[in-house]
Amino acid sequence: MIAESELVINADGSCFHLHLRPEQLADKIVMCGDPGRVDMIASLFDSRECEVTSREFHTITGTYKGKRITALSHGIGPDNIDIVVNELDALANIDFKTREIKDEHRTLEMVRIGTCGGLQPNVPCGTSIVSEYSIGFDGVLDWYAGRDSVSDLDFERELTHFIGYPRKAAAPYVVAADPEMVKRICGGLNADGTPADSNMVRGVTISAVGFYGPQGRVLRLPIAAPHINERIEQFEYHGRRITNYEMESAPLAGFARLLGHKAVTVCSVVANRVALNSNPNYKTAMRDLIQTVLDRV
Repeated sequence: MIAESELVINADGSCFHLHLRPEQLADKIVMCGDPGRVDMIASLFDSRECEVTSREFHTITGTYKGKRITALSHGIGPDNIDIVVNELDALANIDFKTREIKDEHRTLEMVRIGTCGGLQPNVPCGTSIVSEYSIGFDGVLDWYAGRDSVSDLDFERELTHFIGYPRKAAAPYVVAADPEMVKRICGGLNADGTPADSNMVRGVTISAVGFYGPQGRVLRLPIAAPHINERIEQFEYHGRRITNYEMESAPLAGFARLLGHKAVTVCSVVANRVALNSNPNYKTAMRDLIQTVLDRV
């Protein structure tokens, strides 16, 4: 039995932060950072079952072309992913009445839709990047047993050595997304090996622990590793280059693999760090991306 202090259940039978009850959760979950973007996702639903709002967590469960889907906002940052995925798994795999783990495991499919900064010339603003691999600069996964079993340790070692990773920062971890979901969301490959969707590419994504200094941005505070982005852009591992920065894909992929779920992140590039340009008017591209994900999830 899981103690009350470890799994806090609200008086209405919902989990502590998300305020969802087990019956309100679909097997297919489309996630985003912005609570307002949940309304954009749900605007495409054919019907709605429920809507719940708690803090930055906004949830709408409904149906889209016969598929039951939960749209959920997770807020900003890897620490929020720790909360969200653990509570989603609890809703799916712990009996809230007995506080015991269920005998039969329920697998969730999670697709995170977000925005990101591009790190290569071939991912200009407007490109959609499916994170085939994610690199966590956040350290969240290091607090869990089994972290090494879901990580690419050789990739980690080469990356850390090449870029001159800051000694006092949490060591990076590298996790692959679910390969079947990568293929499904990316739309498969053409005969020549290029993505079937010409505006969607498979990439390697860094999940940073912050937006400014941890992603190499300098405003008034100098950063500890001023040349790290140059090394990141140059790094290559078995033909793969790091394509983009965001803040949640690595812990999502890591927790999903540890807990027996399937997850992938797809982001629209709103700023290219190499070209030093940005497109703040990205909502049309985001709506198109949401439509594509809903069709393929």
